[in-house]
Amino acid sequence: MDPLPSTAARSRLSRRQPLLWAATAFAAGIAAGAYLWRPAVWWLAAAALLAAFGAYLVRRRAWAACTLAFGALFAAGALTIQVRSPVKTGDTGLPQSAAAREVVLTGHVTRESDLLQAGFGEARQILDIEAEEVSVDGERFAVRSGLRIGVYTKEARSDSENKTEPPRVFHYGDRVRFPSKLDAPRNFRDPGAFDYRGYLSEEGISALGSTKADEVEVLPGFSGSRWELWRTRIRRSIVKKIQELWPADEAALVVAMLLGEESFLGRALREDFQRSGTYHVLVVSGLKVGILALVAFWLLRRMRLSDLPATMITILLAVGYALLTDAGTPVWRATFMLALYLCARLLYRERSALNTIGAAALVLLIVDPAQLLNASFQLSFLCVLIIAGVGLPLLQRTIQPFLRGLRHLDSTSYDVSLLPRMAQMRLDLRMIGGVLSRFTGKRFTLRAIEVSARGLLIACEFLVISAVLQAGLALPMAYYFHRATIVSLPANILAVPLTEIVMIAAIAAVSMAYISLHLAKIPALLAGLALHAVDGTVRRLGGLRIADARVPTPGLIVILVGTAALILAMVLIRRRPWLAGAGLVALAGSAFWICAVPPRPLLQPGQLEVTAIDVDQGDSILVVLPQGRTMLVDAGGMPQWMHSELDIGEDVVSPYLWSREISRLDVVVVTHAHADHIGGMRAILDNFRPRELWLGVDSPSPELQAVLREARALGVRIVSHQEGDNFELGGTSIRVLAPALDPTSRTWRPNDDCIVMKISYGETSALLEGDAERATERRIAGEQPQADLLKVAHHGSATSTIPELLAAVHPRYAVISVGARNVYGHPRPEVLNRLGESKVATYRTDLDGAVTFYLDGKSVSPRSGDLR
Repeated sequence: MDPLPSTAARSRLSRRQPLLWAATAFAAGIAAGAYLWRPAVWWLAAAALLAAFGAYLVRRRAWAACTLAFGALFAAGALTIQVRSPVKTGDTGLPQSAAAREVVLTGHVTRESDLLQAGFGEARQILDIEAEEVSVDGERFAVRSGLRIGVYTKEARSDSENKTEPPRVFHYGDRVRFPSKLDAPRNFRDPGAFDYRGYLSEEGISALGSTKADEVEVLPGFSGSRWELWRTRIRRSIVKKIQELWPADEAALVVAMLLGEESFLGRALREDFQRSGTYHVLVVSGLKVGILALVAFWLLRRMRLSDLPATMITILLAVGYALLTDAGTPVWRATFMLALYLCARLLYRERSALNTIGAAALVLLIVDPAQLLNASFQLSFLCVLIIAGVGLPLLQRTIQPFLRGLRHLDSTSYDVSLLPRMAQMRLDLRMIGGVLSRFTGKRFTLRAIEVSARGLLIACEFLVISAVLQAGLALPMAYYFHRATIVSLPANILAVPLTEIVMIAAIAAVSMAYISLHLAKIPALLAGLALHAVDGTVRRLGGLRIADARVPTPGLIVILVGTAALILAMVLIRRRPWLAGAGLVALAGSAFWICAVPPRPLLQPGQLEVTAIDVDQGDSILVVLPQGRTMLVDAGGMPQWMHSELDIGEDVVSPYLWSREISRLDVVVVTHAHADHIGGMRAILDNFRPRELWLGVDSPSPELQAVLREARALGVRIVSHQEGDNFELGGTSIRVLAPALDPTSRTWRPNDDCIVMKISYGETSALLEGDAERATERRIAGEQPQADLLKVAHHGSATSTIPELLAAVHPRYAVISVGARNVYGHPRPEVLNRLGESKVATYRTDLDGAVTFYLDGKSVSPRSGDLR
């Protein structure tokens, strides 16, 4: 590494970054105010006093005045987050009589989506509706409430003349009336669960519903903004041109890359992008804004426009792109930072990238302090901060001197202005050029050597920045996405340059398509070739089993160490070479720790734990044995007819396990082949790599066979258990009560073929019934399996929990895994009555969330809510 400027020069560099330190102090205050509540007047008084003392000392002790100013900003940040209006997430604005009933709604479309296939010969369009009126049993109420409605229609319809009609589509501003049953959005009530209700509330959505397109009446008139109407029409027109220029699969990727619309993409492809660490290529992000601005500014300067008009036009193009995509805060944030940088550039002042970042962050946090707690904000600024604070200084002292040394390679007079080793490099390259010039000519040879060397060094720059980003982002990637991307470095090296080609060629193709569709095919072909290369790279690298490691939520110590390592790297990178190297080693070491060293799970040693995880209408039970071994019984899931892309295993069960810092399971149990029990199991196998999979009956069910194929591919040992099996595991005794050994006693119904287990520890025990029904329960009751805890069978269905079983088990506690407001009416009133008459304390996941029972060998202790 080359030495950096003197101490005085470094001091001047740090003084050019006051806004970075100001933004840091303000952000720290916001974090303190969010998690350490104090009366607002305390923060106000502290900010005023610190500012007053700082103003008094500004001419006497500049360093003290600066410190006090940062303290005042800290207090101001805490004040702003505490006095902001809280986001209301519970009030739908609808009358209480409309809850869980079919009502007739009148409103207008505020946001439209494209029409997508929903399966079963149907297509689906998601509309955001601003309700104007709701009718309940003929009584009308005026309301103002944001709704998200799924509108289902047949993909193609034929009239009496056998003419195919296109599916019905609704657009922004349409006034509509339709019947629907509305539900308030619900979070999965597990530790680590995504705040879906809060997310929708931020978008102004207070209730969800669905309806059929044939039942929607379009009313006369228009309601909304004319500007938004034109924006949606332009966007719709661009999507249509894209679909005309490229085949369906390629068009879906182009729409995602240009406009940020991912609804055309399948979940598997999105996961490949996530696994390969290239998901930013799909979404409209700061990367896309930067590419657009760079190309636009370069073209404008080639057209001989001066800096001022070129800058203004570039900013206008970026703003127009942000408006067109309507991709939300991240894109506007990137556009604001771009505009700030370009405007500062016009002033011809010495620039500091870190100071520009600080200015942008300070303005954005003052406008909306809650952004600091948003993952998108943190990731955006952390990316820029890592590049500016670690990546660029590293390049300045490693690769960039060599790039400067390649200038004017044929000029010997330029050698004297360079460091000795740069001059030596030039001499060596000219010597090589002299040898090769015998065959190609001196001028051409030197130019070819310069271009080749410059290309190699630029590739090395990209490699260095990618490596620094991967190490610096290891902590937030683990915290928010539970991913440690192993192949992101090579994937980004290939995908990002190709994405630039795709964007430039696609923009050219779409623009030309409005003039001539045939001429537009030429840039469309180039974009298609680059798109195939991106897609192939992502599918191959993302499809590798080593593509990413799934990691639990980092603990407080890991978070503090990772943050300290990043700060240390930023501070030391401008110091002596050995100190800079030490900072980089610390950053790389913290990333390795986060990605490769499993944390200690949050368990209660010496106790048998049974936790019913809230997976809505399904089953997933975490069992932790006294010696620390872990078992997951089922993994929830959703049937296909629910038209949901939600993967319960990936999106619900895994986050709960990660919140407990569990990185590996010892055993998974597949009780039977129903989607609400095994739908999430493949994700669990991938994420937690269990050692064994227990199975009762090997059903020909396609869902079960897919799970078993995944297990075999991962090297998971498949073990069959049936009635009569007794064994010891992890300090407990496990007794299998079903399925029956005698084939003649089977009904070959999945519910009666499910595994039923009694797990005993000391004088306490739990009976896990799966979905066992009457025939199985009668047989089990004959075994007199007394247990303190009963996992109620079949979600509280009337087909189970018969009186004979309750009399034989005589449980003190029961837990029902059931979905809120489910269509089956579970748990049935008669089942709840039986449990009540038997004096069983009953818990339900729809009401209590994740429920845990600790069995210490003598007694049982129930606990609901957050376990940590």
